[in-house]
Amino acid sequence: MRAVVLALTVALVVPEFALDKTYVYKYEALLLGGLPHEGLARAGIKVNSKVLLSAVTENTFLMKLMDPLLHEYAGIWPKDPFVPATKLTSALAAQLQIPIKFEYANGVVGKVFAPAGVSPTVMNLQRGILNILQLNLKKTQNIYELQEAGVQGVCRTHYVINEDPKANHIIVTKSKDLSHCQEKIIKDIGLAYTERCAECTERDKSLIETATYNYIMKPAAAGVLIAEATVEEVHQFSPLNEIHGAAMMEAKQTLAFVEIEKTPVVPIKADYLARGSLQYEFATEILQTPIQLMKISDAPAQIIEILKHLVANNVAMVHDDAPLKFVQLIQLLRFATLENIEAIWAQFKDKPVYRRWLLDALPAVGTPVIVKLLKEKFLAGELTIPEFIQALVVALQMVTADLETIQLTASLALHEKIATIPALREVVMLGYGSMIAKHCVAVPTCPAELLGPIHEIAAEAISKNDIPEITLALKVLGNAGHPASLKPIMKLLPGLRTAATSLPLRIQVDAILALRNIAKKEPKLVQPVDLQLVLDRALHPEVRMVACIVLFETKPSVALISSLAGALKLETNMHVASFAYSHIKSLTRITAPDMAAVAGAANVAIKLMSPKLDRLSLRFCRALQLDFYHTPLMVGAAGSAYMINDAATILPRAVVAKARAYLAGAAADVLEIGVRTEGLQEALLQSPAADESVDHITKIKRTLRALANWKALPTNQPLASAYIKLFGQEVAFVNVDKTVIEEAIPIVTGPKPRELLKAALKALQEGIALQYAKPLLMAEVRRILPTAIGVPMELSLYTAAVAVASVNVQATITPPLPEEIETMTLEQLKKTDVQLQAEARPSVALQTFAVMGVNTALIQAAVMAKGKIRTIAPGKVAARADILKGNYKVEALPVEVPEHIADVSFETLAVVRNIEEPTAERIVPLVPELAVQNAQTPADYSSYEIPDQAALRSATPFHKTLCLAVPYIEIKGCIEVHSHNAAFIRNDPLFYIIGQHSARASVARAEGPAVERLELEVQVGPRAAERLLKQISLIDEETPEGKAFLLKLREILETEDKNVRVSSESSSSSRIISSSSSSSMSSSRMTETATVMEPFRKFHKDRYMAPHGASKAVSSGSTASSFEKIQKQAKFLGNAVPPVFAVIARAVRVDHKLLGYQLAAYFDKPNARVQLVVSSIAENDNLKICADGAVLSKHKVTARVAWGPECQQYAVIAKAEAGVLGEFPAARLEVEWERLPIIVTTYAKKLSKHIPMAAFKAGFKLERVSNADKEIELTAALPSQRSLNVIARIPEMTLSRMDIPLPIAVPINPDGTLSIQIDEDILSWIQKHIKEE
Repeated sequence: MRAVVLALTVALVVPEFALDKTYVYKYEALLLGGLPHEGLARAGIKVNSKVLLSAVTENTFLMKLMDPLLHEYAGIWPKDPFVPATKLTSALAAQLQIPIKFEYANGVVGKVFAPAGVSPTVMNLQRGILNILQLNLKKTQNIYELQEAGVQGVCRTHYVINEDPKANHIIVTKSKDLSHCQEKIIKDIGLAYTERCAECTERDKSLIETATYNYIMKPAAAGVLIAEATVEEVHQFSPLNEIHGAAMMEAKQTLAFVEIEKTPVVPIKADYLARGSLQYEFATEILQTPIQLMKISDAPAQIIEILKHLVANNVAMVHDDAPLKFVQLIQLLRFATLENIEAIWAQFKDKPVYRRWLLDALPAVGTPVIVKLLKEKFLAGELTIPEFIQALVVALQMVTADLETIQLTASLALHEKIATIPALREVVMLGYGSMIAKHCVAVPTCPAELLGPIHEIAAEAISKNDIPEITLALKVLGNAGHPASLKPIMKLLPGLRTAATSLPLRIQVDAILALRNIAKKEPKLVQPVDLQLVLDRALHPEVRMVACIVLFETKPSVALISSLAGALKLETNMHVASFAYSHIKSLTRITAPDMAAVAGAANVAIKLMSPKLDRLSLRFCRALQLDFYHTPLMVGAAGSAYMINDAATILPRAVVAKARAYLAGAAADVLEIGVRTEGLQEALLQSPAADESVDHITKIKRTLRALANWKALPTNQPLASAYIKLFGQEVAFVNVDKTVIEEAIPIVTGPKPRELLKAALKALQEGIALQYAKPLLMAEVRRILPTAIGVPMELSLYTAAVAVASVNVQATITPPLPEEIETMTLEQLKKTDVQLQAEARPSVALQTFAVMGVNTALIQAAVMAKGKIRTIAPGKVAARADILKGNYKVEALPVEVPEHIADVSFETLAVVRNIEEPTAERIVPLVPELAVQNAQTPADYSSYEIPDQAALRSATPFHKTLCLAVPYIEIKGCIEVHSHNAAFIRNDPLFYIIGQHSARASVARAEGPAVERLELEVQVGPRAAERLLKQISLIDEETPEGKAFLLKLREILETEDKNVRVSSESSSSSRIISSSSSSSMSSSRMTETATVMEPFRKFHKDRYMAPHGASKAVSSGSTASSFEKIQKQAKFLGNAVPPVFAVIARAVRVDHKLLGYQLAAYFDKPNARVQLVVSSIAENDNLKICADGAVLSKHKVTARVAWGPECQQYAVIAKAEAGVLGEFPAARLEVEWERLPIIVTTYAKKLSKHIPMAAFKAGFKLERVSNADKEIELTAALPSQRSLNVIARIPEMTLSRMDIPLPIAVPINPDGTLSIQIDEDILSWIQKHIKEE
């Protein structure tokens, strides 16, 4: 027998199933999901059965299951038992025990046959058993690798064949790498617009899939017999990185030989239909959401029931489970037929609230039925244009992109009614391009014929020179991104085709941008085209720069970028050179893995370019890219901004901004917004503003004049355009031309706005009551893939939200407004008293679900992360405007507040449910409250365990409540936090996330007298003094009362100073060594050469520049003396003049105690002096804030701010002055303080330690000098209109930096005058249009 075994290892034959025998096997399959740690919850299913195999012919066999039993599991692993799903087993027993027929030759499973009564789900379970029999055994090799077909597709499989002579059997081991498949069975939903970031997963992976099969085979008469087969399959997933912990789906199968029977398996009396091959076939799980299992018996009735629930329970406030109910509505609509939905629409289309809910739900269904329904209802006139556009934009992005839907969208785009509405046709056409892009993601071999209609439209538009149609066709081709569109697009590229040169610039730019999505698929085809465009100096600079954007998106090689850099060394156009240089330089800082090669190439290329380009100002074109990528967590974000300027005008030609995101090995261009002013630029270039010989200020004046004369602009081209892209797909664009402006002006200035205003005012007086609800399916991302046992597992993310707002507004206008509002004069308006009362209760509920587990129409078993957010923010206000009396008041009134105004929760669960008992679902927290502290983990994780000497984190929940009472208004806010996680197992991010977390915020009345309302009142004019609730007065230092008060205050302040001095002396000795070492370090890094600067000289009141002998001391001294002189005339202006206006903010309490603050503003016109006094209205509270300022001349302003008791405790003086520094115009700001709060001085000293290093990094020179202890001086001078000198003097040091380049010219002449003024004709034009009706 040993000789037989040895021979079989060399020339192994296939497993044998004799014709006259029935082979009985015991089968068990297990599928569990959760974390690979004991003591945590898991969810799964188990199948037990006998398997009977019988040969019909040499290559045809029958398989029958006997005594099948299904189990379900949701509990703490491994202590909790499996629970038999008795009702589900009974319901499926008939199907499970129907024999199926399959072809089997040379160990390979062929076609599978079964009666129509076997459902796809049961059929897939049978495939899971047949998958074990799949053996590609080679006769000449013991170790080999091949691509083998299986349930999951055709995947890389490794075989190892060994013998065990003692046991007299052969061991066959095969392992499958499910991440490397030739043809992988997988279904992705909501991922069509994402890109796989291969570089992100080279080192770290978020999803690992592998399977191992072990066979024990015994010799038989004509071959070998499978004595036992075991399968272990693992799917490990983490949204962060698997080394930080991952959730796991583990599948196990056992097929053990029991006996051989003589009774053959007999097929049932039914037609055996071909049911495909061994590969898994998707069933209704595509329509089934994994977050709930619904038994759909009567879809229309269930839809109406949920619709009524949503309408009834989301009126004044959003219901807690409204998002989940909305998802249920979408799921039911997916199962409904077109006739069912049409009947429901006919029933509710005339009920506005129901109609809105349906129009929000239907586009999210994502089936071709919905697109067909929307088309029919619009063509029948049952949908308005805004309703149709809103629904269609969402529907075309959500719908499954198959050939039927593509043809349906094409017919919609070519329909006569659609063609007459340009905005609607654009939406449909753009959606058609996106549909093709999604289809080509699912079917990489998608035919080019799908783009035939668009290619024909483009060709016809080119022949007719129809510019708008060419633009639309290019945008559609750009959305589709099919390589077959490259040739049609190249016909419109300048320099490559002579005909394209005559096309408008915007067509050339759109043609280049249309290459972007093609470049993601075929970068090698696009790179030569883009490089040629960038280097062609005969082309317009904007065309070259846009080509540069597309070129770098193709991720060029180091050779290509170096070639570009070398060519740009000789570039004559500074805009192109600046744009390319800034783009390459920003790429050197990119850290995202997919751009790592480009970043390295950019670092090489930047050294080949001139560093002078780095010093160009912002008026030249620029590109900027910033990103952040955290490798351990596999998350990141990137942002790009491109600004294309024109030397001839002040307006940029184009501005583009894009945001990109990275997560779990995928990347997506989330949002992109672009604005172009091409038509406006061309019009301006034809005006005198384009004269290169004039200065920048003259260009600004001429540009403003050209914009004012907009009626003279051309009508045959758009003046500006804008577009928006979501996930790389253009969803909307707009062109603004002269016709649009001409049509908009009558709408704005015509009678319609007046009618709308009249109707609004009438409605306000009658009272407005609104209830509005807006649901939204924010995310539906799913990946469904089969497991070895034939049951699908799913990774999915759902997010749904519902917002509800209830608004009541009532207005009273006295006297009533005239019927013809346009006849109302300003005097009538001044005599109007308007009272308004409004109450609003906005509320939002959001629910998100992340699921990993089994999802079928019969049973669901999964681990789930569930997050909920619910916020309610009620408010009630009353406002009054008495224009005649100049009184304006706003009141915040009491409102009923719910127990919690914000509630946030997150929990991880193990869930199992089946269709026969949908209400008997079992839900177990993933981390039990009293979890056993067990740090044992599998060997794979041993290197990441918490060290023994470190204390294990406790599983005890964390619970804390923080409350804060707001004084005066007697309101208390509390935040209650609860957290319970699995960090006691491993100190990794994932283990901190799983568990239960919640936070709730509440607002309630605090202890003390109740507050009736909060008031904010403004009184303007002579009655301001009457509205003050407390007389304002400032203490006079010359009176006995004033002297006594100041003496007492001085004693208090001296005591504080002594305490501060003692504490500072005790700590100064410990700081002296470190400060001396740090100062020596700073001195070694700083340039301490004294900066010889000329003194600041003020402007003379009769001429611009004062004599050279004027000094700073004289200047500041005269300023201080003049301000003090003004203050001595009247320390408190309230004694001489009434307040100009008063502001009172107070809380009105039931005990009538005054609480709040009031502000009074005084103006001394002869001295150009303003004084503001803020004081408390509470009794025995003399805290005040006093701000006193005066304009001493047209070049000098001084202000003093004091606060504390009677404004005597602290004070700061600020002086601003214009003058000259040397021969250059300059400005100086001085801040002096008499006394500051201790906290301010403490933090200022800490901050001053970091100034030397910050100054060094910013390029400032530092000089250690003894400046004034209580003064900061900042001086800025303009050597030229594009450069700046800055000198800052602070205690102990002076900082300076010369010739700082400015991005724009500052229009100030050396004598201090402004070199810009608005022309009289522009002023008159503005005034004219303001006065026009």
